[in-house]
Amino acid sequence: MKMKVEQPKVQTENLDRVPLASLASKEEVHDKQIQNAVLEYLDVRKVSLERTVFRNVTILESSLEQAECTDVIFEKCDFSNVHFVGSFFHRVIFRNCKLIGTDFSDSRLQHAQFLDCIGDYANFRFAKFKQARFEDCSLKGSDYCGAAVHNFEWNRCNLDRVNLSQVKLNGVDLSDCHFDSLIVNPEDLVGCKIAAHQAMVFVGLLGMVVE
Repeated sequence: MKMKVEQPKVQTENLDRVPLASLASKEEVHDKQIQNAVLEYLDVRKVSLERTVFRNVTILESSLEQAECTDVIFEKCDFSNVHFVGSFFHRVIFRNCKLIGTDFSDSRLQHAQFLDCIGDYANFRFAKFKQARFEDCSLKGSDYCGAAVHNFEWNRCNLDRVNLSQVKLNGVDLSDCHFDSLIVNPEDLVGCKIAAHQAMVFVGLLGMVVE
């Protein structure tokens, strides 16, 4: 049975537009849309986004640390290497987004969905996930070290070379994901569901030799 994740409570049409360049530290943005924008070297902290839609937005070499995002949709956005360190995401969707090297470390993500995203080398170290789903995403080389996962799903994701050190995987289903290798502590695998064809990866992690 598919885990229930609450959808963002935001209308997707007829929202007033606001220019991306107008975002400033501690600013509150609600019931707006930001679209078809490219911005470099944005550095804001503690911006609050509520009931807001981002479409076709590219942010480069930028930081939005300690952002608070509630009921927000990010669609076809490129946030590669953006710093969202220490941010809070509640009822959010990242759909068809490019998140290569994006830094979500120490963030809280509740009722969060990542759908058809490229998140290779993204940083989720010590993030806290509750009711969170990654679906049809490429997450190669991403880092979840020390993350807390509660009611969490990876569905049909590429997890090759992902760092799962200190991540308790009890109840997490990896069976329809792809990976040739993982970084994971054997004791954290207790209760994790895998497919039969994935067993050899974990045999190698345990230092066993099959003849």
